[in-house]
Amino acid sequence: MSGEAADEALDCALRALEHRDRTQLEIDRHLRARGYSDAECARALAALRRTGLVDDERFARSRAASLASRGAGDALVRARLAEAGVTKEDADEAVATLESEAIRARRIVATRGASAKTMRYLYGKGFSEDVVSGAVADGADGGLG
Repeated sequence: MSGEAADEALDCALRALEHRDRTQLEIDRHLRARGYSDAECARALAALRRTGLVDDERFARSRAASLASRGAGDALVRARLAEAGVTKEDADEAVATLESEAIRARRIVATRGASAKTMRYLYGKGFSEDVVSGAVADGADGGLG
């Protein structure tokens, strides 16, 4: 492996990080798709971790907060984090930092109304059955206002 090839891999990874934060797995996939060797990928990732430019825990917290702010339930947040290569432990810790799923669901019910359509929406957004039932029941009882 030449130093030049390793530098090119690092430059490629840095360009990928210009657009958004990424996990180690995402960077590894990005580099491999562009033909970099195992050693070049490993060297670039090591440099990115050492400098703090790639941090899966930070990514998990940030991505979880972003998804939750856009109406995602805990199951959807966990699924998206897993797709990005975040460990179950890091995903669980990130979800634990979020506002409760019940509060997020109630906010959506307050906006959309307590209906079967809202229930389907919440299920589709990864909210648990108990949370959906409770939020819609509270909304139907007028408990939201």
